[in-house]
Amino acid sequence: MKRTFLAALSCAVIAAAIITSSQGQNSSPAETRTAVLAGGCFWCIEPAFDKAKGVIKTVVGYCGGTEPNPTYELVSSEKTGYRESIQITYDPAKISYDQLLDIYWRQIDPTQADGQFTDIGPSYRAAIFYGNDDEKKNAETSKERLARSGKFNRPIVTEILPAMKFYPAEPQHQKYYQQNPEHFEAFEEGSGRVSFKKKTWKQ
Repeated sequence: MKRTFLAALSCAVIAAAIITSSQGQNSSPAETRTAVLAGGCFWCIEPAFDKAKGVIKTVVGYCGGTEPNPTYELVSSEKTGYRESIQITYDPAKISYDQLLDIYWRQIDPTQADGQFTDIGPSYRAAIFYGNDDEKKNAETSKERLARSGKFNRPIVTEILPAMKFYPAEPQHQKYYQQNPEHFEAFEEGSGRVSFKKKTWKQ
């Protein structure tokens, strides 16, 4: 009788552990996706995505070049083809690719071709790096919708390009707005990005 009771108790404990484990697994997204976007200074486009519900993780880095293992100094030389970019890992059940693009458009000047705001050069040019045909189609549709919105008097020139290997930037560039908030705010304000967003989007 005692052994039967202990066996039943043991089975109950194991069952509870399995249920708890299953619940823990279910708390994580069943599927995650990534998006890569270039919008000028990668310090400045990260905060908006970090605040978005459904975004799991953001990493700033470099995309668009071919030289392996690029560094900040190398990319800043403007000779590599890399652009300062952000890789966004997100839960598509909570936020869509289109919604990410809506956030993206509000962080940049899509009419500027030579960089973003006071950051001029190839590494600061805006681009949407699509990973598949659906992303390409969605990006083109989103860009066309923005062009028809009447928000801008000049053409939308942000490029839509096939994704290339993304390389994370050095640790000191990750979450720069948290690591160095005073310098970040001064830089963002001084670049003209803040005033542009306020004027264009009433942010």
